[in-house]
Amino acid sequence: MPSIRYVRDLDDVGIGDVKSVGGKNASSGELLRELAAAGVSVPGGFATTADAYWEFLDANELRGFIADQVARLGQGEPVSSVGDAVRSAMLAAQLPDDLREAIHAAYRQLGQQVGRRDLDVAVRSSATAEDLPNASFAGQQDSFLNISGEAALLAACKRCYASLFTDRAINYREDQGFDHLDIALSVGVQRMVRSDLAGSGVLFTIDPENGFPHHVVISAAYGLGESVVQGLVDPDEYTVFKHLLRENTQARPITSKARGRKEFRIVYGSGEERLQTEVTSSSERTSYVLHDEEICTLARWGVLIEDHYGTAMDVEWAKDGRTGELFVVQARPETVQAHQGPGSLHTFHLTESGQRLVSGIAVGGAIAVGRTCVLRDPTEIDRFESGAVLVTTNTDPDWEPIMKRAAAIVTDHGGRTSHAAIVSRELGVPALVGVGNATRRLAPEAEVTVCCAEGETGHVYAGRLAYEKREFDPRTVPETRTKISLNIGNPDAALRWWRLPADGVGLARMEFIVANHIRAHPMALLHPERLTAGDRTRIARLIEGSPSGADYFVERLAHGVARIAASRWPQPVILRMSDFKTNEYARLIGGGPFEPAEENPMLGWRGASRYYTEGYREGFSLECRAVRRVRDDIGLTNLVLMVPFCRTLREADRVIDVMAEEGLRRGENGLRVFVMGEIPANVVLAAEFAERFDGFSIGSNDLTQLLLGVDRDSAELAELFDERDPAVIASIEQLVAAAHANERPVGMCGQRPSDDPDFARILVSMGIDSISVTPDSFLAVKEHVLAAELESG
Repeated sequence: MPSIRYVRDLDDVGIGDVKSVGGKNASSGELLRELAAAGVSVPGGFATTADAYWEFLDANELRGFIADQVARLGQGEPVSSVGDAVRSAMLAAQLPDDLREAIHAAYRQLGQQVGRRDLDVAVRSSATAEDLPNASFAGQQDSFLNISGEAALLAACKRCYASLFTDRAINYREDQGFDHLDIALSVGVQRMVRSDLAGSGVLFTIDPENGFPHHVVISAAYGLGESVVQGLVDPDEYTVFKHLLRENTQARPITSKARGRKEFRIVYGSGEERLQTEVTSSSERTSYVLHDEEICTLARWGVLIEDHYGTAMDVEWAKDGRTGELFVVQARPETVQAHQGPGSLHTFHLTESGQRLVSGIAVGGAIAVGRTCVLRDPTEIDRFESGAVLVTTNTDPDWEPIMKRAAAIVTDHGGRTSHAAIVSRELGVPALVGVGNATRRLAPEAEVTVCCAEGETGHVYAGRLAYEKREFDPRTVPETRTKISLNIGNPDAALRWWRLPADGVGLARMEFIVANHIRAHPMALLHPERLTAGDRTRIARLIEGSPSGADYFVERLAHGVARIAASRWPQPVILRMSDFKTNEYARLIGGGPFEPAEENPMLGWRGASRYYTEGYREGFSLECRAVRRVRDDIGLTNLVLMVPFCRTLREADRVIDVMAEEGLRRGENGLRVFVMGEIPANVVLAAEFAERFDGFSIGSNDLTQLLLGVDRDSAELAELFDERDPAVIASIEQLVAAAHANERPVGMCGQRPSDDPDFARILVSMGIDSISVTPDSFLAVKEHVLAAELESG
């Protein structure tokens, strides 16, 4: 049996043993000991102790040597010189006999458990000050994978010890004020998971970009996890809604799936080249690394780990290509979003436009301006001027001294869980990752604006553009009797606003999701035989990797709607079913053959009239399938449906019947269906519409157009288009009164309250139940509503 002074089995240690085996190994032991019974798979192994580290130093008289070397830092000696001296001394030193034998014995015992003599293992460094609440040591020390045999294992252990004094680790401890000789290093040895034959990645139990607490965010790539952590490839990204994970082991509440480019994988090499890269195939690049069941298994494990630790977690996972098994290989507390309180919200907004140069995944939600500095290697630090925009392929811990001085960071590769993304959040620096071609497209020394404030996709613009920055504390927003909700069209931007104290979403526009995230006409996806050869090719490229055009439409629409619904859970989110006009539908890919040419599309085949007619009935079926997936499969039952432009009672009945045929029945599973109040008939027959629908939402633009007979798009008649015209105000007041008389809520989701907050005063005086506004005008409207409520008593 190995000596417990020097070596401990991982399943015998827990989170209370950080001083003995370091944070990484203590966490692995905690997972093995406490969560294995719940189904979380963790590779078994052992860890050397802090006593073993100190014994190694003392046996080779290294403590005094290290102290002397560290003292040279205060005398102006460069970190590189000090680090090289300490590492060289450690690598030349000998492991004490007792320690060597303890490691041998533990390694043999681990091999016996799986019936292999020279077992392949992962050898990881674990510092005894690791992952403190105010400092993360992740990535500061080295790990060595696929180590086989006793001699190779002992050499890897010494290399781990030496990695406590890499240049980046020395710099980090200097910056954090840690004494270099107060920290020991434990070496963790675990059975090797052959993820080089399958895939690996990272998961966060909180959205790492905005702190949204109801999502698990998973990154995945083929091969070893270094490609994801270091941002070498652009991984897949999946988000999973937590609500059902704790309640239903069969649920698959995936709210989004995005395929990364995944151009290559890192695999084990032979000889001295321990790791090498392989180019992935075209089918691998257009496929997901994980299937839905695996995504949800990892997400459930993430929730179990989060519940056990009582805080948001950063988890590394791997899939063994030999067995198909999933494993958690590391878990540590998330160090950025989980520790941010509900204090001030900062919002950024560009106030002028410019030439868009490149785009990528936005990190940080801010805007920065500066001069580009294109670097290939962190040793070029002398070329970097503080306040410049760092442009490079990807980053690792060696880049951090430069990143601290950057106004913004732009990388060719990486996802939201890459090193560049994680560190930029910690530093509060906006970043664009996964751009693909930034180092080629962005000229050196060019003035640019990096904007991460336009949703999940950020952009680099030419020149120094003007922008606004606003700050407010959501805890100071006043409460009002009238509910104030949000108009949200872009799923990418929905989670930017989750901290706003709004009362849900009063208008989510389905057509925005179709136009921007699907891009193809639903009937074209169902009937490609009716398309031109060119459009068939465009459709084929668009749906590449999906089983069919219908599956592509349903999945993309469901995920877009789900992100909006999840952003306000459990508050109501009102989704308006599609309301494209024929000219707008025709502009979608493949739309031409399915849309008639109308003289006045604004008053033509739109809204409810499409849902039951032959020319679009199949398309509406796809919309309903997507909604069912959001409500029934993902579990976002806060989703409320709204039927637009419903002209007659007969039409209302037909639409309700069609929805029921598609499995969307009012009252079933709590489903509510609202109707837009935007046609004079909706006002005149409000009591009859109230019998068929659960509520009203006033669309002031169309109501004004139809009441005044003014084309809302006519520049010549713009002066006559006035939502505050007495006829419009009287109609709104009549509808509010009729809705309340029939015990139906009524809200306003038109643009006017956002553009004219004083218009809200009029609505409050009528007793309207809710007003839905754009997020950037939320605070102003809220203040106007409060003033109006105080005036009215």
